[in-house]
Amino acid sequence: MSDDIRLTKQTRRVLSAILERPFDRFSGAEISKATGLASGSLYPILMRLERAGWLHSEWEAGDPKALGRPRRRYYKLSADGARHCRQIASEFSPAGEGLVWA
Repeated sequence: MSDDIRLTKQTRRVLSAILERPFDRFSGAEISKATGLASGSLYPILMRLERAGWLHSEWEAGDPKALGRPRRRYYKLSADGARHCRQIASEFSPAGEGLVWA
């Protein structure tokens, strides 16, 4: 797993959206809505974060026919991702409380 995640403005927006509810899982559509990022920008970021071990993802259970739609892929912050975010917060936030994404 790589620790070399470029914290671009878009990546910070994705992490901020996930950190609003760090124990929940989110579909790509939910993250897109929260960040305003289009899928062409969002999914490469999610893939990089997952490859680096910051996120875990899993497909929704169920048959698409029974669901009446394609299955969703859900993303969740990993323990490693939470650790990295805490480290980033301590580096960028004067009090080390919460992430400050200017």
